[in-house]
Amino acid sequence: MKIDLTGKVALVTGGTGGIGAAICESLAGAGAKVATNYRNEEKAQEWLKETADRGFDFKAYQVDVTDTEGCAKMIAQIEEELGPIDIIVNNAGITWDTTLRKMTKEKWDTVLRINLDSLFNITQPVIEGMTGRGWGRIVNISSINGQKGQIGQTNYTTTKAGMHGFTMSLAQEVARKGVTVNTVSPGYIATEMVMAVPEDIRNQIIAGIPVGRLGTPEEIAATVTFLSSEQAAFVTGANFAQNGGQHMM
Repeated sequence: MKIDLTGKVALVTGGTGGIGAAICESLAGAGAKVATNYRNEEKAQEWLKETADRGFDFKAYQVDVTDTEGCAKMIAQIEEELGPIDIIVNNAGITWDTTLRKMTKEKWDTVLRINLDSLFNITQPVIEGMTGRGWGRIVNISSINGQKGQIGQTNYTTTKAGMHGFTMSLAQEVARKGVTVNTVSPGYIATEMVMAVPEDIRNQIIAGIPVGRLGTPEEIAATVTFLSSEQAAFVTGANFAQNGGQHMM
């Protein structure tokens, strides 16, 4: 099955590393024009140069996803420079782990603002345009821990479970307008962050994954690209658990 996104404009939040970077490359490889945001100027410029050397032409904007006004301005700029946004991938997110009894309000608020407020800040400004044109794809990147929970992550797990609530509600609002909304919930993926975990702990994690390995960012990106395509028009409100069988529902 060949996916053709030629002429489509995609915005991937948090696209300069890990899963987000793989999503950017996969969407661009299918023909989409891809934009992302960043906070770290040095890291973003390194990524832009490295990907340009491999033939990609990404647009990147320095915007904090918790900044409602800043997100609206970025979206307006993208649509002026690239065209109306057809595909949104809400990928930006952080963890700030500790047990609830030790958790500060700052740790709670920061994770909720970045992981959940960003959904509103990025999606709300584009939804009317998508429904008006009769076509749109929204993919929210959640987590296995949003499905099963995790010790020390009440803040993070709350946001990742909330993401799919957002997906299901919005999917019902826009289904008849040609817009789909779906969630992808990765398990443990071989990103730089996971590979930095001590090897003995990483091996314990892998031992709990039935397929016997970590996932790859490219595998997550392939699912996102399918959900962004015309072929996925009959898929909406779904949560794709992509975790190697570690958690089955």
